[in-house]
Amino acid sequence: MDLIKHYYRLYQDSIQKIISDNYQIDNLIDAPSDNRFGITLLIRPDSHVKSNIQRFLSKLKAIEPDQYYYPSSDIHVTVMSIISCYNGFDLANISIGDYVQIIEESIKVQKDIEIQFKGVTASPSCVMVQGLLSDNNLNTIRDNLRRNFKTSKLQQSMDQRYTIQTAHSTVVRFRKNLTEKADFIKVLEDHRDCNFGTFSVDTIDLVYNDWYQKTERVKELYKFKIK
Repeated sequence: MDLIKHYYRLYQDSIQKIISDNYQIDNLIDAPSDNRFGITLLIRPDSHVKSNIQRFLSKLKAIEPDQYYYPSSDIHVTVMSIISCYNGFDLANISIGDYVQIIEESIKVQKDIEIQFKGVTASPSCVMVQGLLSDNNLNTIRDNLRRNFKTSKLQQSMDQRYTIQTAHSTVVRFRKNLTEKADFIKVLEDHRDCNFGTFSVDTIDLVYNDWYQKTERVKELYKFKIK
């Protein structure tokens, strides 16, 4: 996949929907009754990259303070949603050790992953920082995970919603109607090619998480060192 072209098409399509008020508001983001949980394999950017993202978010927040902005602690790149969040998922019903074993087998041959966060894109429900990959190592891990879990009997729902191939990070979700839409979009336009920084991946985390990866609801299950 040509990630730059993919992000560009996504942005152009989504901005038109936002302009025409066809964007999607997340009504569950503040709901205390939201009990959707799952397990995810993810990467966390380094502190330098996250600081640059927060500077960008502060500009958006000054214009649209009522939207949901990810704190640095929650910013991540999804490697694979092993079990997509759903109501009723219980860690007690799975063996974490079995999952760790398959994941270790899937990632052990890949030792170098580098991600550049450059530019922003959007969907009808959120704003994302674009992640660009210097090689195919991350997607090789994903292919290994798909193959190895498919031949196991473990519960999984990989690629159920869509086949993940990108390295983006969601940083804003719409939870209220946009009141200063033109100014909000202008900030996005001004950061379409912003270089937020490049980082090398040292660890990949397996976590038990809610839909939004909120720190207070996330439990780290295992940390895989890849360097």
